[in-house]
Amino acid sequence: MVQLEPSSSTTAEPKPKYGHLSEVAPEFEPLRQAIDERFAVLWSLPLDDLKTAYRTAPIALPEGVPEVGRDYQVSNQQIPMRDGAKIELRVYKPMKVIGNALLVLKAHGGGWVVGSHQVEEVENRMLAAYSGAVVASVDYRMAPEYKFPYAVNDCFDALRWCKSKASELGINPDAIIVAGGSAGGNIAAALALMARDEEESGIIGQVLNIPVTCHPDLFPRDLYEYGSYEQNKDASIVDAPKMNWFWDQYMPKIEANVYAHPLLAENHAGLPPALVQVAGLDPLRDEGLAYAQALEQAGVPVTLKVYSGLPHGFYLLPHLEQSRKYWQSTVDFVTSLSASGKL
Repeated sequence: MVQLEPSSSTTAEPKPKYGHLSEVAPEFEPLRQAIDERFAVLWSLPLDDLKTAYRTAPIALPEGVPEVGRDYQVSNQQIPMRDGAKIELRVYKPMKVIGNALLVLKAHGGGWVVGSHQVEEVENRMLAAYSGAVVASVDYRMAPEYKFPYAVNDCFDALRWCKSKASELGINPDAIIVAGGSAGGNIAAALALMARDEEESGIIGQVLNIPVTCHPDLFPRDLYEYGSYEQNKDASIVDAPKMNWFWDQYMPKIEANVYAHPLLAENHAGLPPALVQVAGLDPLRDEGLAYAQALEQAGVPVTLKVYSGLPHGFYLLPHLEQSRKYWQSTVDFVTSLSASGKL
């Protein structure tokens, strides 16, 4: 963890509240050029090729990552959606499956446009191997072919399907954590709101990693600090123009729907405890911090982790110590809810 407040300054114009978090971490600086070159190649691809590249790229795994067949088991199945379509659900289970396990319903990152289960692969493996939870990763339909609200609705339908198949999955239908990173964090926050609003029981926690919580044009700047979109506009991996491009694919005509922009919800009371993780060198940093603040102000327990000087999606560099802390924080949060007596 880092300090959110900058040290006192005698300059006439103090730094923005969170501006110091944009100072590049020493561990990342030597890697920056290579990462920027790698993603420049990706971003030069036509959209269809970009989607394929994200789905077929080898997974960057840290040393000692859990292995299938030894530490966890995995299976895929097709599940029905409300419109009759079927999507894939990938289920990661502990080797010794016990009934009544906690379920982590996972929405992967990728700007609602690219990605697959593999975006969250390391975290999914760690959760299944170390927390005792069952992980269900949703291969929701993506933009621009399937714009908002497809991603949220697909994941909500997957939530209901998992509850209906609780015995088959070996889970407790009243002990579910919604989780995701980046766009997946946006979906997870939306699911928590939607479940509350529609009185869908069972969600006891939410994991919001480097989340999207509001389009910049709608961000309530009168209520929260919002400097990261400018401070980190040229950041590595995902910069501000790329994030705007993702929004254009997902919601070409911006509308103030709270299931796309969870920060805009009139009331955040009654939502489950949250883990919020943000990266200091990320254009999305301040909307993640704002959402943590909104939840806390509504009386929701929040665990906040801040990774100073690291870009959006820094966990793609698995050898970084901060990446391990990021994954372990999710495992610890899930484990703590599992041990809280809610199961």
